[in-house]
Amino acid sequence: MEMITVLFVCTGNICRSPTAEGVFRTLVKAQGLSPYIATDSAGTENYHIGEAPDTRTITAAKDRGYSLDDLRARQVTAADYSKFDLILAMDHTHYRNLTRLCPQNFRHKIHMFMDFSAAFPKQDVPDPYYGGESGFQTVLDMTEDAAAGLLAHIRSALLH
Repeated sequence: MEMITVLFVCTGNICRSPTAEGVFRTLVKAQGLSPYIATDSAGTENYHIGEAPDTRTITAAKDRGYSLDDLRARQVTAADYSKFDLILAMDHTHYRNLTRLCPQNFRHKIHMFMDFSAAFPKQDVPDPYYGGESGFQTVLDMTEDAAAGLLAHIRSALLH
């Protein structure tokens, strides 16, 4: 089987996209698919390059059994459009920014992450940065659901 590469994208790469990456890679590992699916996350902006995820993000993820300790924020680069098979935006603003900067021949790779969700389809993952604890729980609820749908989508692609 060929390697599938997935990039999760939010604004600063310290809340939503690292959460999505952490949830998804844990699910991938649990199903024994790590040799076939590689993940990364990035931000559309350069606000937090090199920083660990927000401490509230790390704590909320850890409470549900996800480790984000090795993740560091980075900004999306031009090379990402060719490198990744799927580029998943956390909200419509990210989607527009990614599409605007993407060469035409790679635009088919950009999708809304929540389009893979059964419980929250067609929604934006809300930014929990300026809110309270419940926002981080909401992000986890949404990403757990969409990650399961994304993995089912990728599994069907890998098996066909």
